[in-house]
Amino acid sequence: MNFQLKTFNELTTTELYNILKERTDVFVVEQNCPYPEVDGKDLQSYHLFKEENGEIIAYLRILPPGVSYPELSIGRVLVKEDYRGQKLARQMMEEALSYITSELKETTVKIQAQHYLEDFYCSFGFEVISEVYLEDGIPHIDMLLKK
Repeated sequence: MNFQLKTFNELTTTELYNILKERTDVFVVEQNCPYPEVDGKDLQSYHLFKEENGEIIAYLRILPPGVSYPELSIGRVLVKEDYRGQKLARQMMEEALSYITSELKETTVKIQAQHYLEDFYCSFGFEVISEVYLEDGIPHIDMLLKK
């Protein structure tokens, strides 16, 4: 099954529920990190996801310029635990970056990445632009991609 890309208003209530459930399962429960997962940015974002048997198995959101940073941003990148190791995150990032450059005509993308994923994001051309810092108790770095 292919990835789907939708604006907030195009999501069905079931899709939205499943997205928020999976984001909470990964970022709050699995990472033991209580923080406000529903942050108000979803309303302005594009949601790229893959479903299998009615479950969200991979997800990210694309935030237009001015929502999180002056630059366009990608965030909440996840792959459901049972589906990791299948290169879904790579496929999803390729899909997102293709959409960003071809459809949104954006040439710069800023992300806040968990530090252990530095090599993964560097493989797409992102460069580290900050020192390592703690965000909700997890080491992060800021990264920038310029095409």
